[in-house]
Amino acid sequence: MSPTVVTFPAGSVVGDSIISSVHASEAGAVVIVDATPFHPVDHTWPDQPGDAGAIRLGGESVAVVEAVMAAVSDDGAFAVGADIPVKRGVEGWTWLVGHVLDAEAPAWLTPGAEVSLEVDAELRAGLSRGHTACHLASLALDLAVADLWRKDAGADALGNPDFEGRANQSSRIHEDGAVDGYRLGKSLRKAGFDTETFAATLGEREAAINAQLSAWVASGASSLVETDGPTIVDRRRWHCALPEGDAVIPCGGTHARSLAEFASISVTLELPDPQTLVMTTTAVGA
Repeated sequence: MSPTVVTFPAGSVVGDSIISSVHASEAGAVVIVDATPFHPVDHTWPDQPGDAGAIRLGGESVAVVEAVMAAVSDDGAFAVGADIPVKRGVEGWTWLVGHVLDAEAPAWLTPGAEVSLEVDAELRAGLSRGHTACHLASLALDLAVADLWRKDAGADALGNPDFEGRANQSSRIHEDGAVDGYRLGKSLRKAGFDTETFAATLGEREAAINAQLSAWVASGASSLVETDGPTIVDRRRWHCALPEGDAVIPCGGTHARSLAEFASISVTLELPDPQTLVMTTTAVGA
């Protein structure tokens, strides 16, 4: 078995393929195909949910509730999502995209069958806008707090101090938005970040982020996913041609094709406790 070929980086939401195998699971059957437009949720950093949609053959159709990562060992052991026992790239394992059904596989869904795959395009578009908005918000956040560093924090994709890389603890993307959590604890203070001034000027920082996001949306900059190859294991990067320069961030998700797809992107910043920042990003489609 070869790694699954994926077409979602280019924005595909439909495709034809051949079923490689069908596996039973507690959640429902997991269908493996040789090539797919479905984007799977990453089992190690599950920020963007997997695509949903359908598998069709003639007049028959079955719903795919979510696409997930799967892997099979050289000796035939099959695992899905968090149950995968090895890191990606380990020798002796092949990496795949699994299409999870909400029940057992129907009789017509068998290895060797030629099927059509169809992603829920509206869901995909919303998640893509949410992911692009999430990256833009993180870059705007880095810029808005750049003056609060007393030590070298490393550089983000635009050359600003990398608050995102230093402090981000969680990221969850949804349709037209995202929620990111950051730790503002002792380790960040030791790294040179002025958390007290940040807390005292939270409203100003939020306003600066939103002003920057408005400017970027107005630019209508191009946005795309670059790949090193056609399979699910090949590295991918988000590339956005912002006025300040090209932003390139390693990313396995899907994205809007242009910032012209947005009417607006905005954030709210909250400090539920002195050591935690929550940034909520909201996007509105054009």
